[in-house]
Amino acid sequence: MMRRWLFPLVAGALVAGGAYQATLLATPYVLMNAAMKKIGARGPENRFAFGDMATADNQPIVRPSPDLSYSTCVFNLAKGPVLIDIEPVPDHYWSVSIFDARTDVAAVRSDRDTGGKAARLALVKAGQKAPAGYEPVRLEHDRGIALIRILLADPAEFPVIDAIRRKSTCKVL
Repeated sequence: MMRRWLFPLVAGALVAGGAYQATLLATPYVLMNAAMKKIGARGPENRFAFGDMATADNQPIVRPSPDLSYSTCVFNLAKGPVLIDIEPVPDHYWSVSIFDARTDVAAVRSDRDTGGKAARLALVKAGQKAPAGYEPVRLEHDRGIALIRILLADPAEFPVIDAIRRKSTCKVL
C-alpha cells in the first residue's frame, strides 16, 4: 500500500521544492522591477530625479525618512557605462547607494568615505572600463537604481540643499 503512494509523494515534494526555489530566485527581480517602474515614472533612465522632501504621500517607496532628501536614478548599462557624479553637500551627511536588478547593494559611498569631496562612480559590466578619475563599480545586470540621501537638520535648509544636489548627475558615457 505504501509503494502505491511513494511516487506521488516524491513527485509532489519535488514540485513543491522546485516552486519554492523558483520563488526565492524570482522575488528580488520582481520587487526591483516594480521599484524601477515606480521610480522611473519620475523621469527618464540614466538621469537623476529630484523630489521634494519625503512624506508618506509623495514617496513611491514605503517608509521614507522625513529628515532625508532623496534623489533617484534608474540606470541602464545597455548603451555603455553609466557615470555617477555626486556633488558634495558641505557640513551634511550624504550618501549614494547603487542597487542592482537583484536588489543587491553594489556600492555605497558617503561624505565620510570621500572626505567631503565629490563621489565619482562608473557603473560598468564585465569587459568595460571606467574612465580616468572614476571609481569602477562592477555590475552583473544592466539595470538598477542609484539613490542619494542627504540628511537635513532643519527642513528650512531644503532650498539650499536642493540647489546643491541638483548638480549631481547620472548619465551614459
